[in-house]
Amino acid sequence: MYLYNSLSHKKELFTPRDPEYVRMYTCGPTVYHYAHIGNLRTYIMEDVLEKSLRYMGYGVKRVMNITDVGHLSSDADTGEDKMLKGAAREHKTVMQVAKFYTDAFFADCDKLNIKRPDVVEPATNCIPEYIHMVQTLLDKGYAYFAGGNVYFDTSKLEKYYVFNDHDEEDLAVGVREGVEEDTNKRNKNDFVLWFTKSKFEDQALKWDSPWGVGYPGWHIECSCISMKHLGEYLDIHCGGIDNAFPHHTNEIAQSESYLGHPWCHYWFHVHHLNTDNGKMSKSKGEFLTVSLLQDKGYDPMAYRYFCLQSHYRRNLVFSWENLDNAAGAYEKLIGKIAALKQDGEVDMAVYEKLKEKFLGALNGDLNTSLAVTALYDVLKEKTNDATKLYTLADFDKVVSLNLISGAEALRKKQAEEEAANADPEIDALVAARTQAKKEKNFAEADRIRDQLKAMGVEIIDTPQGAKWRKV
Repeated sequence: MYLYNSLSHKKELFTPRDPEYVRMYTCGPTVYHYAHIGNLRTYIMEDVLEKSLRYMGYGVKRVMNITDVGHLSSDADTGEDKMLKGAAREHKTVMQVAKFYTDAFFADCDKLNIKRPDVVEPATNCIPEYIHMVQTLLDKGYAYFAGGNVYFDTSKLEKYYVFNDHDEEDLAVGVREGVEEDTNKRNKNDFVLWFTKSKFEDQALKWDSPWGVGYPGWHIECSCISMKHLGEYLDIHCGGIDNAFPHHTNEIAQSESYLGHPWCHYWFHVHHLNTDNGKMSKSKGEFLTVSLLQDKGYDPMAYRYFCLQSHYRRNLVFSWENLDNAAGAYEKLIGKIAALKQDGEVDMAVYEKLKEKFLGALNGDLNTSLAVTALYDVLKEKTNDATKLYTLADFDKVVSLNLISGAEALRKKQAEEEAANADPEIDALVAARTQAKKEKNFAEADRIRDQLKAMGVEIIDTPQGAKWRKV
C-alpha cells in the first residue's frame, strides 16, 4: 500500500514495524460543540484507511484522544478557552459539556458508519503522564519555566518546521492570524507544556503539579496518550491538514526529545471541506451537522458517498447542489443493487479479478473515487447476481455505504408500496399484456397498454418484469 507521507512529502510504501500490530493514532475532537461535517470528513477518511488496512490483512490498534481540557486559541493564553466557552453557553459544568458532546460525536460517527477506535482516551485521564513528560523534558534541557508556565525550547532542535517549507518568520508567532506574542518565551516559536498562570482564574479543571496548580498545554495530550497505549514507536498518525502546524509539529518536537529517537514514521493528513466562504469552521458561528443534513432529508450515507468521491488530499467543496448530485448517485447505486437476485453460485475467479482492481484503488494512496468506481464495475461485470452481491458485500467492509442492507431496505419498501397499491384488475391487465408480448402479439399488448393509460396507469418495463404506477 502506497500512502502520501506528509513528513517526507512523497508517496511511500507503507511498511509498519509489525504487520500484525499497526500502531495508528488519530487526533480526536475538542468536545465543546457538535462536530461539523468538515470535521467528520477527516474521520470518514481515517475510517477508510483503518478499514483498508484491516481488509488487507494487517492487525490494527487505533487510539484516539478526546480533548476535554481547556483548549486555548494560542500559547499566549489569549482568545477563549473552548471548553469554558461551551459551558458558559449552555449553563453546564465543563465535564457535563464534555460528556454531552462526546456522546453526540460518537452518535454522528455511528450514523456515518465510522468505526469507534479501539481505545478512546479523554485528556483528563492522563494528568500523571503529562507531568512525567514535562518533568523529563525539563531534566533533559528541552524545557524551561518562565512566568509561571513551562515552555518547550525549540532552539534545542536541529529542525523544528518538519512538515513544510514556510518562512519561519511567517509561522513564528503562533496558531492563528492575530495571535499575540507571549513575552515569557525565549523564542517566538516555543510552546506551552504546562500552564499555571492563566487569565481563566476560575477555570474548573486544574491539577497539582511540581510547578503549581494548573493544566496541560494542548499539544502534549496526543503524545502522552499515544505512548500510553501504543508504546514508544508509532506507525501512522492521522489528522486534519490544519493540525500539521503547529499541533503535529509540536507533538514531534516534544515526543522525540522525550524519547531520544524517531517517533512516528507516517503522517496522514486530510484536507479541508470548503464552502463558498472558505474552510468550514465552528468559529464562524454557522456550520452544518449530520443532524441538520438529516432534518433536510439527506441519508448520512449520501454524505459519506460524497466524501468518498474525492481524494483525501484535495480540498472538497461543499454545496447543496454537489450534495444533491451525490445523494442521487447513491440512491441509484442502491437501486441497482436492490434489483440483483441471490441466484447461483459465487464465481470466485471473477470475485478475485474484481477485488484486484478494488485493492489497486486503495493501494494507490487511498484513491476512494476509484474504489467507488470499482463498485460500478461489479454491477457491469458479466457474471451472475450471486457473485455481484458477494463482491459488493466484501467491498463494503471498507467503503461502509450500507450497500447490502440499504438494498434490502429498499426492496422491502418497494414490496410494501406494491402491496399497498395492489389492484387485481390492473394486475390482470398487466399480466395479460406480458403474455401477449411473450406470444409476440404486439397489437394486443399495445391495446392493453393504451387501455391502462386511459385508466391513468403507466407501465414501466424493468429487467424483473413489468411494473405499474398511477399517474
